[in-house]
Amino acid sequence: MNPNDGIRQQILHWFYDRNSNATSQHGKRGSAVKISDAKKRLKGDCGLAQTQVVSNLNYLIDKNWINRTEVEKQVRTPRGTLVPATQTWYEISSGGIDKIEGDSEFRNGGKFAGINVHATGTNVITLGDGNIVNVKYERLREELKHLKELAVESNLSEKEKVDIVVDIESTMDQLAKARPDNTILGHLWDRITEVATIGGFLDAVQGMEDLVRPLITGEF
Repeated sequence: MNPNDGIRQQILHWFYDRNSNATSQHGKRGSAVKISDAKKRLKGDCGLAQTQVVSNLNYLIDKNWINRTEVEKQVRTPRGTLVPATQTWYEISSGGIDKIEGDSEFRNGGKFAGINVHATGTNVITLGDGNIVNVKYERLREELKHLKELAVESNLSEKEKVDIVVDIESTMDQLAKARPDNTILGHLWDRITEVATIGGFLDAVQGMEDLVRPLITGEF
C-alpha cells in the first residue's frame, strides 16, 4: 500500500466532514478553506505536517477530488487605494464526495448515462466508474485489469503502453455486450499478444486464453 494513501484519506475525509457541517461556502464555518487554515487544522486534527498536507493536497486536486478556486477581490491599502487581490480556496468536489460515499443515483453514469442498462434483458454489473460488464465475463474483466497493470509497469515504450492499454480497454468495452463482437475481439487480442510478447508478460496473456478464445471463436 502506498504510504501516502492513508494521508490522502485523512485529508479527503477532513474536507468531507467540513462540507457536511458547513453553513456557507466561505467563512468560519464554510465548506471552502484557505490553505493556511487547512494546514493549521489538519495539523491539529490529524497530526499532519505542512509538507504532507501540501504534497497530498496537490495530488487530490490533480485527481479532481478537491476543488481549487480563486476569488478576485479588492483590498484597500493603508493609504486608501484599492488594489486587486486573489484569495485561493479549497473544498471537496462532487467526485471526492462520491469516492467517500460510494455509488449514488446522482453519480455520473459515464458512457452509459441516460440508459437503463438493467432494462436491456442482459444481466450486467454496474461498476464504480459508470461502466458495465456482463456477469458472464466478470472474471475476464478482472484479468484484463491485471493485464493493464502489468503493461503500465513493464519496460515498454510510452507509445507501446498507450497502444496496449487502449486495446485492453476496448476489449473490456466489448464485455458489456451479451454477445461481444468476435471479429473485433480477435483483432484486439492479436495486437495485445504482440505487444505483450515485446513487453515480457506474454505468460499473463496466454493464461487468459481459456477465457478469451471462446469469445473470439463465437463458442460462448
